Amino acid sequence: MQSPTNGKTDIHSEEFLHTLMRRQLRLSIACAAVFLVVVLGLPLLNYFAPELMATRVFGFTLTWFVLGVAVFPVVWIISWIFIQRSIALEEAEVSEVARGKIEG
Repeated sequence: MQSPTNGKTDIHSEEFLHTLMRRQLRLSIACAAVFLVVVLGLPLLNYFAPELMATRVFGFTLTWFVLGVAVFPVVWIISWIFIQRSIALEEAEVSEVARGKIEG
């Protein structure tokens, strides 16, 4: 919604929300892609490098260690990055609107 007096984009406008949603969608897809590479990489490593994945780590095979222990910090890191970038995107959009730089 544009204000008739100054021509700047309103923070509650459709344009603002669509721009923010597009940027957050790209971020979501990137985070999901990283997660899928990690999750789908494990069976691929088991298939292409069975000797490596059968290596013992702390009493477990590397496959079970990665699946049972190492995947959790990776998911937390992906989540933390997503939240930080999402907040940064929102703040950037708000500052752009405040400066009146979003164009229709």
